[in-house]
Amino acid sequence: MWPNSSSSSFLLTGFPGLEGAHHWISTPFIFVYICVIFGNGTLLFLIKADHSLHEPMYYFLAMLAATDLGLTLTTMPTVLEVLWLDHREIGNVACFSQAYFIHSLSFVESGVLLAMSYDRFIAICNPLRYNSILTNTQVVKIGLGVLTRGFVSVVPPILPLYFFPYCHSHILSHAFCLHQDVIKLACADITFNRLYPVVLVVLIFVLDSLIILISYVWILKNVLSIASKEERAKALNTCVSHICCVLVFYVTVIGLSLIHRFGKKVPHIVHLIMSYVYFLFPPLMNPIIYSVKTKQIQSGILHLFTAHRVRT
Repeated sequence: MWPNSSSSSFLLTGFPGLEGAHHWISTPFIFVYICVIFGNGTLLFLIKADHSLHEPMYYFLAMLAATDLGLTLTTMPTVLEVLWLDHREIGNVACFSQAYFIHSLSFVESGVLLAMSYDRFIAICNPLRYNSILTNTQVVKIGLGVLTRGFVSVVPPILPLYFFPYCHSHILSHAFCLHQDVIKLACADITFNRLYPVVLVVLIFVLDSLIILISYVWILKNVLSIASKEERAKALNTCVSHICCVLVFYVTVIGLSLIHRFGKKVPHIVHLIMSYVYFLFPPLMNPIIYSVKTKQIQSGILHLFTAHRVRT
């Protein structure tokens, strides 16, 4: 049976009270979206085109860039429609599908960061077996595992949304659909939809971050046992980019979680800004971090643009 709903659409929300300025507010959003697409697209093209980057570390970086690109392209249409075109209506199926991809890709990103920490752990703690452990086949298996975990784990709370009746207000609090927003409008028993996401966040975000922390404790322990200062610095330098990306991602996750949990008296606009920071800041910063901190990426970008300039 198809969705049992009293209405076939929801209304998205931009910045309440600032509707007259939505056109101006959309300008920085458009700029950020262009930067995210250009930055992550360039990384993907570079890793595909440059054979010297066909290594596990850069394969995982390509997965991160693809995930960031997917997350950005999932939220971009509705955000720009609301802010730029003042088009707020979204159909139920489109809304639930958007929520599914937003939450799935967020969990995929956490999994990719975990896989990248495993790559650095093997590279520093067991360098002689690095190529035999992280073969192309193994990288593909890890990638498929990360994707499967992210996309399958979100199905149980999203699927009931298609069948819940919605008899409350159909106005959502963001310019995109989120599971926690939609279930507030459902006129049904939503106990499972309240408890399951909490368990999921603990099992994915909390557990992933703890494993990453433990892996870096072991990495630091191994690095400090290296006699040469130059070798210690070189080993740590290979981890800096990943550490920065981990901090950018999990600090925004923690910030958004704290605002939602303890910020009941905080103005709604703060909630909105934090949600946009969560969805846009990591995809914007990740390519910048790797471009600035990784020499191979720097040289690849320089070679890419100088080659293009020579052709023209």
